[in-house]
Amino acid sequence: MAAFVAELLFDLVGSLIGHWLRQAAVVVCAWLDTKSHGRAARLVVGGLLGLAAYFLIPVVAGLLGF
Repeated sequence: MAAFVAELLFDLVGSLIGHWLRQAAVVVCAWLDTKSHGRAARLVVGGLLGLAAYFLIPVVAGLLGF
């Protein structure tokens, strides 16, 4: 029973943290969108964000246990 409750808690905490991280990413990207003017700057910022996500998503997923 304790293992079942622990598994439910881990799933709940993982989904909450994932939701908060997703909201934070949307806020940061919306802020960056207002700060960058011009197509080239947006392409560079988008490329850097995509490259960072490519490496950070597996690390965060591993830490959360997905």
